[in-house]
Amino acid sequence: MKTLKKRLNEGLASVYLVEGDDFYLFDKALSMIKNACKITLEDFNVTIFDDENFSLEKLFNATEMLPMNDPKRLVVIKGGQVKEGDKKKLENLLLKIPKTTCVVVLDYNKNFEFLKKSFVYVDANRMDRETVKKLVVAYLAKSGKQISGEALETLIGATNGYLTKIMNELAKLECYDLESPLITKKMVDEIAIKDVEFSVFELTDALSKKKGDKAIKLLKLMEKDPGVFSLISNHFRRLFYVSISDMTNSELAALLNVKEYAIVKARELARGFSKAQLKKINALLEELDYNVKSGKLLASNALHLLVFNIIYV
Repeated sequence: MKTLKKRLNEGLASVYLVEGDDFYLFDKALSMIKNACKITLEDFNVTIFDDENFSLEKLFNATEMLPMNDPKRLVVIKGGQVKEGDKKKLENLLLKIPKTTCVVVLDYNKNFEFLKKSFVYVDANRMDRETVKKLVVAYLAKSGKQISGEALETLIGATNGYLTKIMNELAKLECYDLESPLITKKMVDEIAIKDVEFSVFELTDALSKKKGDKAIKLLKLMEKDPGVFSLISNHFRRLFYVSISDMTNSELAALLNVKEYAIVKARELARGFSKAQLKKINALLEELDYNVKSGKLLASNALHLLVFNIIYV
């Protein structure tokens, strides 16, 4: 977002492609571009396309219209499918739009990734932890609230660093105790809805410490998620990799296509197991995965078998 702010200060481009995995940053980018367009009459000067109404013909007509009483007209693409044969047509259309039109493509599903090479790219992926901390502190300051360092770390962990989830939780935390300006770790523990990946970290920690009751409790909260078995498998595979690798955190993060913090956390959790244990767990996961995919075992039963094998075997 800092890069986008700098670019907007230098001048408004004709087309922006926003891609990433944090939807809050999509909204933030659109808001910043809209403000730069100085639009006051949204009903007349903003057109939004989605999966239902997107077409090249309608897009062309929208971009060719002159703005009414505003310097710019804003066209937002929030969805839509482009056939392979129409990709070049769309690119050429956007290259020739009038100077009075600005187009923002919010590419949630990477359907418009082919436009990246020709237009301004805006990164809406999760930000690093230090940047997220600064944004949270600044956001809370506007309402006279503060958050303890321990609470902030817990909140970022519980939401896996997604600002979309963080902002949802902050809206609840701000109202938790209207008498106190400070948000504490206790408040976060009681209110924040934990991201499933964070729950996997907690489950792993409980398993390494042989805390069976806590592991089963966490498992019951997670087992309804259809992707949790795959997530746990990938997680233990990562733990095994970091336990046997002499690569740096940044090198492993690049190799495994994850944030560097995930590698730091994996190293921390891997210390709770021996290399032999992690190898055995991964072998068990492969066996369970085969049984689930072949229909011999339900995913929920496979998860419980995994937990019992780690704790009691």
